[in-house]
Amino acid sequence: MHAFKGFPPQTLDFYGQLRQNNRKEWFDQHRGDFDKYSLEPARAFVEAMGQRLSLLVPHIHADPRVNQSLFRIYRDTRFSKDKTPFKTHLAIWFWEGRRKRMECSGFYFHLEPDWLMAGTGLYAFPKPHLKAFRQAVGGSQGEALSDIARKLSEQGYSLGAKKMYKRLPQGFDANHPRADLLLHGGLYSYMESKPFKALHSDKLLDWCFEHYHAMLPLHHWLHAQVVEKVGG
Repeated sequence: MHAFKGFPPQTLDFYGQLRQNNRKEWFDQHRGDFDKYSLEPARAFVEAMGQRLSLLVPHIHADPRVNQSLFRIYRDTRFSKDKTPFKTHLAIWFWEGRRKRMECSGFYFHLEPDWLMAGTGLYAFPKPHLKAFRQAVGGSQGEALSDIARKLSEQGYSLGAKKMYKRLPQGFDANHPRADLLLHGGLYSYMESKPFKALHSDKLLDWCFEHYHAMLPLHHWLHAQVVEKVGG
């Protein structure tokens, strides 16, 4: 495994061209570019970032294989009107817990030609997770999550979820002090940026680590109050 030296400009070039040529024939002709400019530096990033994250989360999963820390480039088009075969971004995931990787809280990195993102949390709650989340938010641990969310917002981080509910779950009053959090069907914080010079060097590790460290309280809360409660 090569040491991580950043994502070269050709990484952004490749995904930019893929946006314009999202066809199997084009991808097959440029498979070498994908391997050299996406997979190779991404695997090195997983190894290097995983070592750093282990300082924050000793049992972090950082596995440089596809379908582990590396997301597949192939889209699942079975239930989508959009039949383009490839994702036009690079996605990387580090997670903590014994459950399936996307049922655990963790740390996310996203890169495409005109922006990148570092995020922390759990994108979408499966049903058992959603129940545990609502119980925690409505119970004694809810205030701690409100404090975490407030501090992250003050530091410039955004909160998101794959799904946001329009109505509060049964049993919760509309005036509940954490009504906004109870509408989440997942919970993660993130920082976005345009591509910058450090992207092309190992300084990217510093940028990501700084943000993952700042967002760590959200990860710890989700891991303890949601994932572990459902057997994580």
